[in-house]
Amino acid sequence: MAGYRKLSRTSAQRKALLRSQVTALLANGKIVTTESKARETRKIAEKLIALGIREKDNYEIVKVTAKVARKDKDGKRVKEEKDGKKVTVYDEVEKEIKKDLPSRLHARRQMMKVLYPVSTQIDPKKKKTKEVDLVAKIFDEIAPKYTNRNGGYTRMVKIGQRKGDGAMEVVLELV
Repeated sequence: MAGYRKLSRTSAQRKALLRSQVTALLANGKIVTTESKARETRKIAEKLIALGIREKDNYEIVKVTAKVARKDKDGKRVKEEKDGKKVTVYDEVEKEIKKDLPSRLHARRQMMKVLYPVSTQIDPKKKKTKEVDLVAKIFDEIAPKYTNRNGGYTRMVKIGQRKGDGAMEVVLELV
């Protein structure tokens, strides 16, 4: 017997479906899907969360100096004239950043292989979107919640059969 469900799809379709479901689960906290899809999605999501828990504190804080454009009260860049040309004025700012150690960097790349990029809409009128770093969310928000837990990061709640084809539907959520 196979170690996974084929879900009546080709391998590429199945992989895309599961990636999108795992991404939606980790981005939103819960999804509604069929029972068999939820069981497969759960396997992948639990592995990603376990990877995040293992590597959540594996970084060092480094101080770096960066050039940042000076801005006026309206948020526009300040420009001054040099040699007849308008040039943006930059200030040097010292920042602290998290630098991943090699094992955390590898874990980050493993997660990025599975998760799709996620963007949220900031202003519906202007149609502006903001890119969400889902890997950082796993390391910073999800993993610390489950540090004292040995597996079982998701819960499946049956909600009944779907009207169209009678498939059992479940809510798959983070505990």
